Amino acid sequence: MDHSAKRDDSGEKELNAFVQSLLKQMQDRFEEMSSSIVNRIDEMGTRIDDLEKSLGDLMKDIEGTGDELNPSSPSKYSGNK
Repeated sequence: MDHSAKRDDSGEKELNAFVQSLLKQMQDRFEEMSSSIVNRIDEMGTRIDDLEKSLGDLMKDIEGTGDELNPSSPSKYSGNK
């Protein structure tokens, strides 16, 4: 084997190592981003659950006072029974 064949072989090994390193970095970054996205989706789900609970509580409060706020319904104060 002459010097140019050894250089080609060495260059191939360097290129292969570089590509492997680059692929590993890309995979690590992808996993990091995926994890971040999943965490954000979980946080959004929790916020949505909290919002739904708050809206449900508000609806219950409104239902309790709804007749007093609706002028078309008979009120306990209007004398209509």
